[in-house]
Parts: sequence; C-alpha cells; structure tokens
Amino acid sequence: MTKPILVISFLLSASLGFAQNDNSDDTGPLDPWEGLEYRIEGQGSFSGKKTPLWLNANKYGLSSLKATNGYLRAGVERPLDTDKERKWGIGYGVDVAVPFNYTSNFVMQQAYAEGRWLHGALTVGSKEYPMELKNNELSSGSQTLGINARPVPQVRLALPDYWILPFANGWLQLKGHIAYGWMTDADWQSDFTGKTSNYAEGVKYHSKAGYLRIGNEERFFPFSVELGLEMACIFGGTAYLPQPDGTMQELKGETGFSSYWHAFKADGKDAGETTYTNCAGNTLGSWLIRMNWEEDNWRASIYADKYFEDHSSMLQLDRDGYQEGENWQAGSSKRFLLYDFKDWMLGAEFHIKYDCPVNTVLFEYLYSKYQSGPIYHDHTKTIADHIGGVDDFYNHYMYPGWQHWGQVIGNPLYLSPVYNDDGTLNVQNNRFWACHLGIDGHPADHLQYRLLATYQEGWGTYHDPYRKKHHGVSCMFEGTYHFDEDTPLLDGWSARVAYGMDFGAIRGNQWGLQLTVAKSGLFKRRK
Repeated sequence: MTKPILVISFLLSASLGFAQNDNSDDTGPLDPWEGLEYRIEGQGSFSGKKTPLWLNANKYGLSSLKATNGYLRAGVERPLDTDKERKWGIGYGVDVAVPFNYTSNFVMQQAYAEGRWLHGALTVGSKEYPMELKNNELSSGSQTLGINARPVPQVRLALPDYWILPFANGWLQLKGHIAYGWMTDADWQSDFTGKTSNYAEGVKYHSKAGYLRIGNEERFFPFSVELGLEMACIFGGTAYLPQPDGTMQELKGETGFSSYWHAFKADGKDAGETTYTNCAGNTLGSWLIRMNWEEDNWRASIYADKYFEDHSSMLQLDRDGYQEGENWQAGSSKRFLLYDFKDWMLGAEFHIKYDCPVNTVLFEYLYSKYQSGPIYHDHTKTIADHIGGVDDFYNHYMYPGWQHWGQVIGNPLYLSPVYNDDGTLNVQNNRFWACHLGIDGHPADHLQYRLLATYQEGWGTYHDPYRKKHHGVSCMFEGTYHFDEDTPLLDGWSARVAYGMDFGAIRGNQWGLQLTVAKSGLFKRRK
C-alpha cells in the first residue's frame, strides 16, 4: 500500500511548497469581519415509524431515525475564499444545533479556524467537507469520505482547490489533503452497546487524499479526466471485545509517533497480532476516476469509485503462495493471484447549466457482494496457499465499523449501525447491489426540486448472511422555495418540504415528512 501513498504525499507537499498566487493583492489591512455570513434554521421530521433513508442520510450526521425529531440551528462563518485575492487569508466558523429525539441533546456541528498561505490551507477543528468528484445533492454518496456522518475534529493540511503544476503546459492540476483527528462518540458507543458488544474509546482518525486533473480550460478543450485516491484509518485508543465468559477484553491500540506513521503508511499491526499481520487500525479507501465533457450550456460526466479494505482489494493482486520449510513465512516471487474487478460504484451525470425544469440527471450502480471472495485462508507451514477474501466492508474485528455517532462515514446504502436493534456497531448489510437515480431542476422562479430513488438487494455479510435475499426501495421528493430577495422582510428566507418513503426488508416500511425553514445572509457592519 505504501508506494501510491508516498507518491501522492510527495506531490501534495511539493505543490504546497511551490504554489503561488500571481493575482494576489495584499494592499490594505485584512478585515477579519469582512464576508461574515450567518444562518439560522429550524427543521422538523414526522414519520410513521422511522425516518426514511433519504430524509436521514447525507446530512453530515445531523439527523435522527426517531419517528418525530427536529432541531434549531444557528451558525456564523467567514469563508476562506473571502481573501481569495490575497496571498494569505483566514476563515472560521461556529455552527451549533439544539435537537430533540437525537443521539445528543446538544450538537456542536462545526467549530473551526483556518488559515491559507498562497494555495495551502491549514484547518483546525470540526468542519463539514463536501464529497470530491461527486454531486453532493444527488449522489448516493462516496464510499470512503462521504457526507453521512458528523464531522470529525481534526488538524487538516490541504491544497483545497486544483493548482496547476508548473510543468506540462497547464494540462495537469493537483489538489488533496492530509489530516489527523479524534473520534468523539465514545460515550455514545458505550451507551448504545450497553458494553456488551464491541466498542472503543480514545480512538484517533486519519485521512488523506490526492486528486489529479488532466485537462486545460484555457485551451477551451472540453474533455478532462480526474483521478483520485482517498484513504482513511481509525487507530489507537482502547477497544473492548466481549468474551465467552461475559467479560470484556481490552485491546490497546498503538500510541506515540509510530502510531501516526503507521496510519499514514497503512502498515503496522494491531494489538494481539503475532504471526499474521495486516495494517494497524481499520484502514480503507477508494480509487476514483471521473471523465467530463464540458460545453457552454451543458456538461456530461461518467465516474467510478473502487472501494477497498486491504492489500488484496486495493491492488487487485496478492501473493498466491509462500515458500516451504523454515522459509514458510517468505512469499513466493513467482505465484500471484489476480482478483476479479468487482465492488464498484459506477455513475453517469448530465447537467444543463441554465435553469430549466430538469437541470441534472444522475444514475449510479453499486456492487459490493464480492469483497475479494468468500474464503479467507492465511498460509501455514503445511499449506502454502494464501487467499485474502472476506474483506467485510466497513467492519473490523477490533474497532467498531466505519462509522461516527452511528452513521457510516461513507455511503449510506451500507446499513448504518444506528439501524441495529441488537446493540452492535457492525454494518449488518455490506453485501448488496443497488441502482440509484437523482434528478433536480428549477421549474419556476425561486423554486427548485430534488428527486432521489434507490433500489437495493442485500445479502447481509459473509459472517452473518441473511437467510434470504432482502429488498429495499427508498425515494424522496423535495421542493425548496427561495423568497423574493427584492422584498426586504423576506430576503434570505427559504422554505423546504420533503416527503420520503422506504419499502422492503432492508430498512422496513415507513413514510416521512420533513419541513425546514431557514434564513441566511451577511452581517452588515456599521461604518
């Protein structure tokens, strides 16, 4: 795993060091209050049983499955882009919610400060980061770094916007980030599990990503390709595993500088591993590609998201056999196994750039049933063959699943632990295929809508399969009206109504109505 990671990290470090802003203008003092925005919002959800999927998912974790729930929310933000014409800039934000029937009685959704020098940005705190290379309003979600769970507090060094590399005549651009943080849901985990199934506390978080774009807008060339690698890891802390006698075994993760280095390189080993080792912590990621054709009035794209959880599914290649005798732990240099190319998200999107009744149509197909195959066998002294299957996406034997506060951090079609009624934090349906449709448009002035519809067939997991195949249908229709900005009393107000439904055994049968009223704008400073 290490070589692709080091290459991307080197390119990011080089770009942060050499990136320049030729159009910057630092004349005059920077005003830290300039561009300060505010937003107040109230939301209520009313359902027959549980909140349907698309009224609950991809909301950065600010949501609830309870039949009746809601929140009052207020926030202020100074975007970093306020100082885009300067060589350096600052940004900050605070966003809080007081919910009812949520997993918390108070939510500090965002609280961060950030600074930029040239093109490099440093952010400290909790911030909502959008998905890369996907439509954040219509997509079912990224498989690694999604928008379905609460933000993780972190220190993040990033090249947030594409920067033109100083070679290749402007045809190559790069962006990405490296971050370390800490999970905040330890108390919720112990309450949810009743301390009778796997949970963890003091767990750290790491993510990194790099994206390379091939294309040149200045040459008016309509075709571009974006390539990306996203990786993440939860590590350290203390994991608690139930034992047959009813006690809980404590497994302490690695600490010190070495734990951060192993999380970065995706190597090392977990507590208790001796003969067979994989990676320290729960390590996962995605290979991404998006191809775009852009004209003056429309844009068409196709994309893919290849998810992986270990060496076999990351590189699709693994050692197929080891040596014998005293060298039984040494790999054979002649025998390799090529895994099937499955477990993809494939998508297509068509967008019209001017307002019309149908602006965007998006279709996605997801398949996660393979997971490198149904058999896992580590080589032994007598059987040299090695088969690295049963990847068990989003789950880990030591740490809870790839989740934060009960919601999966990636794509919500993987059944989030918050749905579990047995007090476990596992993703209980990670082998499935699904088709997803998203449509939006502007049928009239100030009015826009969004339609999401998903069909899914699930098999549970390899370790705990469903007795028979489960089906699920989830859909949502949402309309948003932005009041006339020429009317002073209504300027900045919006109202949103959404209706959602779930059918089938995966999430049950339920309907729900969600109402949201919001006011946003700029603070006006007295002169």
